[in-house]
Amino acid sequence: MPDSILDDVQALLDKEFGDKRILEQILRAAQNNEVISNFERNYVRKLAEKHLGKKPPVEKKIPEVTKQITSDMTIPIPSPIGKTQTTQTFVTSPKITKSNSKNTQIILGVGLAALVIIILGSVYLSGISDMSSPTLKPNQTPTSSNSFSIQTDFSSYQKGDIISISGKSNLISGTQINLSIENLNDDLIWSEQVNVKSNGQFSTLTFAGGFGWEQTGIFTIKAESNSEQAENTFSFTG
Repeated sequence: MPDSILDDVQALLDKEFGDKRILEQILRAAQNNEVISNFERNYVRKLAEKHLGKKPPVEKKIPEVTKQITSDMTIPIPSPIGKTQTTQTFVTSPKITKSNSKNTQIILGVGLAALVIIILGSVYLSGISDMSSPTLKPNQTPTSSNSFSIQTDFSSYQKGDIISISGKSNLISGTQINLSIENLNDDLIWSEQVNVKSNGQFSTLTFAGGFGWEQTGIFTIKAESNSEQAENTFSFTG
């Protein structure tokens, strides 16, 4: 682990700059020679540049790849050559006799009775389904096993908040875990790979904001390995 990161974190803590809880977590990881995520590195670097006078590294600009949005093509319908003749079709209503009227009333009565039976049956079945499968609330989503789990430090966030993500696993140290966040529309809005630490735990940081964080609702966070997966939820206010 580079000594500069350890020194920067210690200096920031001594001068009381930044989030103390996050900096202490990064300091423990650096002292124990554990993996530090890119987000945590960038967090320390920006604080060091702002408060400790560190010069930002020279980065090569990578040209942005613009997305080409293809608009829906409209195919013009060619108009016929020559004069267009408009034809009007007159539909004559059939005469309804008394016998047909009685038959229609009988058929309508039978149809309404069948419709009522169908509606009552669907209401009964939906009631049984609701009793057997209760609605899951945030932070109550079941995981695949008790030995593999993931959670956030809080159950709700607002735009711009820092989200601390942690979990535990019985996998060996160094195993990669794929983390991801999906918004209320099930769109993937964040992902990162972290390694399992020697104590079986894994953690990282991210922030609530950017593409896909425009709407308020329940967001899902997932952790996946080759053999196990787990998920949880939190509420977000955009």
